[in-house]
Amino acid sequence: MTETIRTRTSLAGSGPHSPGTSGTSPKGLKGGQLGLLAVVVLGISTIAPAYTLTSALGPTVNEAGLQLPVIFLIGFIPMILVSLAYRELNADFPDSGTTFTWVTKAFGPWVGWMGGWGLLAANIIVLSNLAGVAVDFFYLFLSQLTGSPELADLSANKALNVLTCFVFVALAVWVSYRGLHTTKLVQYGLVGFQLLVLGLFVVMAFANWSSSETAIPFSWEWFDVTRIETFGQIAAGISLSIFVYWGWDVCLTVNEETSNGRKTSGLAGTLTALIVLAIYLLVSIATMMFAGVGDTGNGLNNTEIHENIFTALASPIMGPFAILMSLAVLSSSAASLQSTFMSPSRSMLAMGFYGALPAPFGRVSRKFATPGFATVAAGIMSAGFYAVMHVVSENVLNDTILALGLMICFYYGLTALACAWYFRHSVFDSLRHFVLRLVCPVLGGVGLFVVFLQTAVDSVAPEFGSGSEIFGVGLVFVLGVGILASGAAVMLIMAKVRPGFFRGETLKRDTPALVVPE
Repeated sequence: MTETIRTRTSLAGSGPHSPGTSGTSPKGLKGGQLGLLAVVVLGISTIAPAYTLTSALGPTVNEAGLQLPVIFLIGFIPMILVSLAYRELNADFPDSGTTFTWVTKAFGPWVGWMGGWGLLAANIIVLSNLAGVAVDFFYLFLSQLTGSPELADLSANKALNVLTCFVFVALAVWVSYRGLHTTKLVQYGLVGFQLLVLGLFVVMAFANWSSSETAIPFSWEWFDVTRIETFGQIAAGISLSIFVYWGWDVCLTVNEETSNGRKTSGLAGTLTALIVLAIYLLVSIATMMFAGVGDTGNGLNNTEIHENIFTALASPIMGPFAILMSLAVLSSSAASLQSTFMSPSRSMLAMGFYGALPAPFGRVSRKFATPGFATVAAGIMSAGFYAVMHVVSENVLNDTILALGLMICFYYGLTALACAWYFRHSVFDSLRHFVLRLVCPVLGGVGLFVVFLQTAVDSVAPEFGSGSEIFGVGLVFVLGVGILASGAAVMLIMAKVRPGFFRGETLKRDTPALVVPE
């Protein structure tokens, strides 16, 4: 096979075709389309605070109880440590493949491929989850808008639910295919609206908490981790809280399309994580004070409201403004559904570009400068995953969130450890390098792998999650560990079909040269 060698003057890249310039990257992506504000907005959009909280508050309270706020804080620690590792890697070698590319350069093609698979699996899972929440709140919004309660029940019709999901995914794929310029303008409005509604929800919850029958007063004991009984509860709670922060790494995924991507993308990822932490602490405290943690009525441990907490609490807290919360979650999930497609599509683009996936995945639309084939493929996979999960799971959102936590711990942890190994020759050059290239990545990576292993062991039991099982094994374990195992199988097939990458010919480990198939 004929090959062209493109050598950059440094690992970070320079020149007219480097990521972060206004030209075109070697993959065909258009640089200079996004600034710091736009990337932060995209990061918040991908995390989707309104959607994430309505999905995750119930399951997290179920694991952590009154210690929900401290679990959010503990879950944030590995996130901020990992985000710092991402910043270091991005500043040195900005590439849209992120985890796949960096882990490959640190540990070689086999480990790098599995890191990329973990990222793809997490995104496919969450895309299906986003579509599911969008469907639920779409029909709830129609019900509230028309005053017809029976419309809200349409989401319970499995066939109609799946069909509506397919429509949402198709629309998101269409918008993503057409590029970033229009997308970022729309995201400004959608993200601003959901944050405004969440702020109104918090204010009204604090103002009306004493009138609720299930209300409980604020206590600093909610921040005492020693009150959690077992480490398994801590691990499960952290795994769930990791899900609520996940998505900030999309800021790094668009590094080749960002102005000064080496610096801007890493800074945006860290800022996004900090902003979301503040939002989650305020909303979780306000919600706990108003609803309490009981297992009946509006209590957060009531499993009947776990799938959509805000559905149950919007009316008691916001009264006639409850429809705004439905619209906020709908717009949040729909916006995130669209922006989240950027991560798997650009990861698959990089994998196709470096020869780790079939060549079509490395194609970029000439008209829109987007990973067209990879975007469509991500849409098909997420829609198919949602349809299958709707058949085999009794509680789709809960099980996919728990499985997603496993995927996130795996590929975030792997990327953090890759940072420490990648920079191993420079970690003692300065105090800054020692902290940011060794201490933070190792602590974050090891912490995430501990949570991964503990959650994997616990999830073998069928009662973990919704209680759904396959041949006596918990569905969460089957989804999380099973998807990783299937990735290893696909990797072996790709090693036969595309051996160049696995021989280290297309992406070098310890050299700035990029050997790109012509």
